Amino acid sequence: MTAGRRPMAALRGILFDVDGTLVDSTYFHTLAWWHAFRQFGHDVRMNSIHRCVGMGADRLVAELLGPDRDTDEDGGIADAHAAVFSTYWPYLRRFDGARELLVACKEAGLAVVLASSARDQDLAVLREAVGADDAVDAATSAADAGESKPAPDILVAALRAGGLDASEVLYVGDAVWDVQAAAALGIDTVGVTSGGYSGAELTEAGAVEVYATPRELLDRFGESAIGRGLAGG
Repeated sequence: MTAGRRPMAALRGILFDVDGTLVDSTYFHTLAWWHAFRQFGHDVRMNSIHRCVGMGADRLVAELLGPDRDTDEDGGIADAHAAVFSTYWPYLRRFDGARELLVACKEAGLAVVLASSARDQDLAVLREAVGADDAVDAATSAADAGESKPAPDILVAALRAGGLDASEVLYVGDAVWDVQAAAALGIDTVGVTSGGYSGAELTEAGAVEVYATPRELLDRFGESAIGRGLAGG
């Protein structure tokens, strides 16, 4: 864990990424994208796909297939991914400590906002997997963002949904794209490595702290950036 950089006098809210942060879904997304690309005749390595999970679908396809691709296929590939991913819905599970972490934030007096860019249908399943709707004040979906991560649009929407300002929140996420999106708004990110990015990668991207899992963050809640923010810095 690294020390937080930004003193915060009035922490009022926490924004949470969901896929890979609260729910163990990153590798299901990797498989779904692999199948989607294969349906359109593209042989894309799974490790390359994994490195892009967390981007929006439009950016992921462009990154993996490049500028010379047939862009008329983009929508079909994204739809194929969504269809395959839906077959994994029954297997989605929250990470240990995920529900309890959200409850702890709520009980500490913080507004809890799920800053997800998942489709509405996927978000409903993800929220059911987390099982903490009683601790969630607001949530976003892909429909709320004009541009996908690493653009900060979904975080802007999350702030609006929670009635919060960027200066009074922290973001919890698992991907470098999360860190980059938050940094664009001056929001500090607490990283978790549960989505497959290493602590070094998240720290290099700008995360102020990194924990292995939501459970570890919960266990160290008081000394974390969240706890320090609640204490006034």
